[in-house]
Amino acid sequence: MRIAVVGATGMVGQIILKVLAERSFPVTELIPVASQRSVGKSVSFGGREWTIQSLEAAVAAVPDLALFSAGGETSLEWAPKFAAAGTRVVDNSSAWRMDPNKKLVVPEINADALTAQDFIIANPNCSTIQLVIALHPLHQAFGAKRVIVSTYQSVTGTGKAAVDQLEGERNGEDPQMVYPYKIDRNCIPHCDIFLENDYTKEEMKMTQETVKIIGDAGIKLSATAVRVPVQGGHSESVNVEFEREFTLDAVRKILNDTPGITLQDRPEFNTYPMPLMAEGKDDVFVGRLRRDFTADHALNLWIVSDNLRKGAATNTVQIAEVLLKKGFIG
Repeated sequence: MRIAVVGATGMVGQIILKVLAERSFPVTELIPVASQRSVGKSVSFGGREWTIQSLEAAVAAVPDLALFSAGGETSLEWAPKFAAAGTRVVDNSSAWRMDPNKKLVVPEINADALTAQDFIIANPNCSTIQLVIALHPLHQAFGAKRVIVSTYQSVTGTGKAAVDQLEGERNGEDPQMVYPYKIDRNCIPHCDIFLENDYTKEEMKMTQETVKIIGDAGIKLSATAVRVPVQGGHSESVNVEFEREFTLDAVRKILNDTPGITLQDRPEFNTYPMPLMAEGKDDVFVGRLRRDFTADHALNLWIVSDNLRKGAATNTVQIAEVLLKKGFIG
């Protein structure tokens, strides 16, 4: 199968290549795409070097599949060109997520929504993916009606320049500033741009995407997104108010039986999810389960996942696997 990876030299693009190899996705020809200054250079995949091509050349090659991780502007301009040529696109940016004509997919939840007519498919926001993986099975059992989320998001979610800022500050250097403030030894309650309602775009992504993925407009979600000086993954403190009563034993069984979740909930042994342990893994880790004694039918939980893997690259490749299984590519 001929696969284009748009943004192949970026942090997520590199992990997409890694995940494709790890999961033995049937790539017969790789078409790596990057910025114009990278055209002609090469990337390693499958034991050989592949020459980086321009977007124009990649579209002309008509690959079976194009996996995009190159930002919203690139996706808005080029995803339709690939689709018009007959190439299916899975896009990591926010460009198409809330388009009513585009599917927003987490395969464990709504893979069945994909049809032969879907040529541009949106990958959700990283913090949304890990939330809905845990929330969806609990919603099915107990009916989630109100969700309050506070995120603790890795600098890797902003990209390599943010990692460089953090590492430079820790080394006593004066690095280029990606954030408006120092990130080392700091927490910045500001992820993405502020909107007219004083929420950030990141926070509203979680509100809107959760409803679209789960398919229930009755879920009311409010988020506060915070950037923290870690690299291993995103963490989330989540409070869910359900329509129906639950037991903690039932919650644990549901989460333990859900594919893609690792339950780490043994506080007596200091066992709980942490980004340090989640880094490099594909599962969503859930723990610190406890009843909220201030509200009826309410639960607190702590969710951690590697935002570059399940939050981006792995979910992208899993969507590609669904397309392959359904016979839409290959």
